[in-house]
Amino acid sequence: MASRADNIASNMSLANFSKATELKNRIWFTIGALIVFRFLSFVPLPGVNPLILSDLYDQTRGGILDLFNTFSGGSLERMSLIALGVMPYITASIVVQMASALHPTLMALKKEGATGRQKLNQYTRYGTVFLCVIQGYFLATGLESYGAQSGLQAVVDPGIMFRIGAVISLVGGTMLLLWIGEQITARGIGNGVSLIIMAGIVAQFPSFASNMFEGGRTGAISAGVIIGFIVMIIGLILFISFMERAQRRLLIQYPKRATQRGMMQADRSHLPLKINTSGVIPPIFASSLLLLPLTISQFAGSSVDPNSGVGRTINQLNFYLQHGQPIYMALYAILIVFFCFFYTAVVFNPEETADNLKKNGGFIPGIRPGKRTAEYLDYVLTRITVVGAAYLTLVCVLPEYMIAQTGIPLFLGGTSLLIVVNVTVDTISQIQSHLLAHQYGDLIKKAKLKGRLR
Repeated sequence: MASRADNIASNMSLANFSKATELKNRIWFTIGALIVFRFLSFVPLPGVNPLILSDLYDQTRGGILDLFNTFSGGSLERMSLIALGVMPYITASIVVQMASALHPTLMALKKEGATGRQKLNQYTRYGTVFLCVIQGYFLATGLESYGAQSGLQAVVDPGIMFRIGAVISLVGGTMLLLWIGEQITARGIGNGVSLIIMAGIVAQFPSFASNMFEGGRTGAISAGVIIGFIVMIIGLILFISFMERAQRRLLIQYPKRATQRGMMQADRSHLPLKINTSGVIPPIFASSLLLLPLTISQFAGSSVDPNSGVGRTINQLNFYLQHGQPIYMALYAILIVFFCFFYTAVVFNPEETADNLKKNGGFIPGIRPGKRTAEYLDYVLTRITVVGAAYLTLVCVLPEYMIAQTGIPLFLGGTSLLIVVNVTVDTISQIQSHLLAHQYGDLIKKAKLKGRLR
């Protein structure tokens, strides 16, 4: 059956795509929803001055705000209704996911099936609203205070009413994005939240490309550097596509059973273990932890005497944690490796997998079921995670090194590039699945017609 599916998948053509009406409707719905998302990113918060926001944001570049601004498609730079993007939802989902793997009550909910998942999703939404309220309030107060310190009147009428209105608008914008993402998942193609993040990242590509080629035209950037960047991006895309699909397949054997002809036959299956089990979580966590002190020091630096001990410490922190500094890249690589092992241990439980295999009668050839199987799975997963951590470190640190050597602000950093490629590969896989199901449906119809003719 697998070989038949592979043959059908390899023989897919545009003619088959044109016949898949449901798939076309899903794709058009997804495109329309992403267009609505891009329109929302240009709607400013009530009470802010959009003309001054760009000047104010230029003073805070290099901090964690750049990371959030990248994921929101520039919405944070413009202080739009969706300035927070879907980052509060991602943070809340990660916290709930980790808690469900560590807390016994939430772990039991996770095992209940659809009902348990619905409860966990509800807790995730509650956490999202809570984080939106906190982040929105600090964003509003920070906008007022930092604008006043820099002499830029970014808020038209500062005060408690502006803060309340900003918090309500930001919470509503984030929840609207989540609703759009859920609609894409249900009625469109691909994962809605992931597609929204990818659309925000890709939306910044034209400005980056125009700035880079403009630098090449004026002579600020040499042609060799531009060609080197293009070759590096293409190479990283191909490398990420290969590594994200790479798996270690463990042979699983089941006891022999009697067939229709009276013969005894053993069933075989495979347990796929992804090389990169943790996904894009380690780079996101590492970037957030490294950029958080830098952002705090940027906001606090204007109110501290630079000649004092605290002021000198802040200046040293700003210097050593800048992009491209050796200490920054070393800490970045160490944190990525740490979160790779940590998150893999959270999302994959070897003991639970071994128990499920034992209950279903499956076993790994040469390994005793139960505790020995769990130890073997842990051993294999640890070796795989070493390769995955090295791969993530290379993909994330190499663009940082190139930026430091050339001085070109590469919008496609390691984290952004990983997200774009992962979402694209996943979306293409879902499109192929829809086409495959459509072709199987046609084959079943033809088989029924032939049976009736007989």
